[in-house]
Amino acid sequence: MKKFFIDPGHGGTDPGAVGNGLQEKDLTLKISKKIRDLLEGYENVEVKLSRENDQTLSLKQRTEMANEWGADFLLSVHINAGGGTGFENFVHTSASNASIAHQNTIHPEIVKLLDFTDRGKKRKNLHMVRESKMPALLTESGFIDNTVDAAKLKKTPYIENIALGHANGIVKAFGLKAKGPEKLMWGKTEFKKGQIGRVTILKPINLWTEDEEGKLQMVRILQPDDQFRVYGFREKHGGQYDVGGGHWVTKMDGYIRYETPSKALLAQSAEVYK
Repeated sequence: MKKFFIDPGHGGTDPGAVGNGLQEKDLTLKISKKIRDLLEGYENVEVKLSRENDQTLSLKQRTEMANEWGADFLLSVHINAGGGTGFENFVHTSASNASIAHQNTIHPEIVKLLDFTDRGKKRKNLHMVRESKMPALLTESGFIDNTVDAAKLKKTPYIENIALGHANGIVKAFGLKAKGPEKLMWGKTEFKKGQIGRVTILKPINLWTEDEEGKLQMVRILQPDDQFRVYGFREKHGGQYDVGGGHWVTKMDGYIRYETPSKALLAQSAEVYK
């Protein structure tokens, strides 16, 4: 399990940088929440934010939270100010090899999704990357006091791209594997690709297979409450349901119950298994 601590810079009584009708604290929270949502789409990942709302936290509180939680990586998200333009990020002046390696991986993943000026990978004696006990990176995505950068930061798709670049970088740095699609359920059982229905056994009945000459061979006797997915039907042998694996159940009134899925479930199946 990899634990990622995401710190939306500033918050509460500390708005951070302000300019062009924007406040840094609002932007960093939007970006951080989106990064979290994206990372939660990967296996064996836990994500914790230093704040979930407009909360006042000291720098010391933030790094203590990350350290006590035992994070594997800390990302502190910020927006710049001071008359410049573009994107840059920072590790500590005495950064660990791991921090530098992660910076080298994450930086280009962010830059390639944005049309900000690339201000480069930098080092600085900043609290968030100095007092954290795990590899750490602080990013500065655009200048809030620059009208061109601010115009981009006002657009939701641009904010989403900033978050996606951060998430993609972390995924690449840590070799994360995307979660598979959630199981499509029909009641308490999974609805499988190619399934058209299911049969429930009401009375003991034979399960059949065919030999090389096409003659039926009994596999075993099925018992009441046994249930099978159905993948097809044939008229042969009085009508038989294909229950997978080369096995067949004969259509016999009173001995089995056949059910078809709802149109909604079939539509979901078509989308999931396309």
